Amino acid sequence: MASTQQSRILRVGLLQDGRILEERHLRRPGDLTVGRDAKSTLVLPLSEDLPARFTVFEYRANQYNLVFSAGMKGRVHLGSSDVDFEALRADGMAMQRGHQYVLPLQESARGLVELDGDLSLFFQFVPPPPAAEKPQLPPDLRGGLWRTMDRVFFGILAASLLLHFSGAAIIIASEPPPEPELSLDELPDRFARVLIPPKPEEPKPRAAETAQAAAATEEKPQSNDAQDKPAEATRPANAQEAAARRAEVVKKVEGKGLLKILGSSGSGGGGAFADVLGGSTGGGEIAAALAGAGGVGIATEASVGATGPRGGGTGNVAGIGELGTSGAGKVDLGSSKKEVEVSGRVTSSTPEVESSDVDREALARYVKVRLKAIQNCYEKELKRNPSLKGKVMVRFSILPSGRTGDIEIEENTLGNDAVGSCIRTVIRSWVFPFKPDDEVPVAYPFVFSPAG
Repeated sequence: MASTQQSRILRVGLLQDGRILEERHLRRPGDLTVGRDAKSTLVLPLSEDLPARFTVFEYRANQYNLVFSAGMKGRVHLGSSDVDFEALRADGMAMQRGHQYVLPLQESARGLVELDGDLSLFFQFVPPPPAAEKPQLPPDLRGGLWRTMDRVFFGILAASLLLHFSGAAIIIASEPPPEPELSLDELPDRFARVLIPPKPEEPKPRAAETAQAAAATEEKPQSNDAQDKPAEATRPANAQEAAARRAEVVKKVEGKGLLKILGSSGSGGGGAFADVLGGSTGGGEIAAALAGAGGVGIATEASVGATGPRGGGTGNVAGIGELGTSGAGKVDLGSSKKEVEVSGRVTSSTPEVESSDVDREALARYVKVRLKAIQNCYEKELKRNPSLKGKVMVRFSILPSGRTGDIEIEENTLGNDAVGSCIRTVIRSWVFPFKPDDEVPVAYPFVFSPAG
């Protein structure tokens, strides 16, 4: 059937009162629609009884089908006889499809479809007419590219292109001029100044600064002489002045330090200084007792005198040079502060879990491994209060992600909020191996007591 459809095409015409209003040859197979809609293949005159758009011929499986409804009238020539739409519907020659009927058409089929009143549609299959040639103008009126072109513009464009391309060809064909090599002496001065910048001149010292430096140099020896003069000026001029200065020094030193203690009154009425120096001082002044002191010496029997050592005993006096020492020892003055080690004990009971999704024993094992962090919270406050002990009940929840939810301190008999706050921080960082379907509340008790 495909070959026959290629050899014949569908011809459709619109009739009104026996006069052809419009005619179409469907050179390309496809559906044909009629109606008041402008998108229809055949646009019908305005009529309220006709639908806006209705498919009369459809092309399916390389074959045209006639489509009509139950209220439409018409006839089709099949073979040697004409059959109207009512007979097609009654004999079952047209297949029913919903409210419509479909009749396959052969190349010999032709017919008439009544649309509305005096409007009707005829159809038949005819050989394709020869393609109409495109009308052409006479050769004198056709024109051409040269006639339609602006000749002035074309001349200017051609001359410009010729000039530019000729210049470019000359530049490319010519050899570049040789570049002479310049020696260092032939370089212009401007390049020399850029490559070797001149050395900046040093600023000359001003005359005023030079004079000040010379004056300072001359004054230095004089200042050294001035420092030496006070040493000579402090020397006493005679013996009386020396005695007066010594008495003044003794008076200032007498009431300070060790001399104040030695100068205090003793049991013998001559003062503690007299008790130390013995009766040889005769209870005189401190200056007289220390008049012959010239440093540290070794005491001998001759220097001590016939009286011997105080206390009425006999014996020898040893000097410092006769004492021997053997190394240096270490003396603990107790200045270093030792930190007393404080340890605590933490025990945990069985937790209270309100869901079967979390195993209590597994939860207790998980917390027991991390009990050292809870112990550190307790020992930190135990150093401040050695008698700190009690019980802390922590209530928290395990989320479906395994992390902890809300954490609250339900009971704290320690009386210390810092321990509870530290425990909340530690538990907040835990990630449990459980993945419950819903949030699981847990109550966990911790008992704290000093280890000692």
